[in-house]
Amino acid sequence: MKAVVQSCLGAADTLSLGDMPIPEPGPGQLRLRVRAAGVNRADVMQREGHYPPPPGASAILGLEVAGEIDA
Repeated sequence: MKAVVQSCLGAADTLSLGDMPIPEPGPGQLRLRVRAAGVNRADVMQREGHYPPPPGASAILGLEVAGEIDA
């Protein structure tokens, strides 16, 4: 899958488009095929290192998406 990945904390130039393995959902989970994503203040603050992600969160930035369930 395609994902925006971050090489280090900092400005927008630390982000790039990369390939990631497609995750398999665990028990009680589902997987979304994302069709659109937004960027909000929490994403920017996390990118800059001012807003820590919650424990167990994905390394992929982004909180707001739209799509359909695919698994």
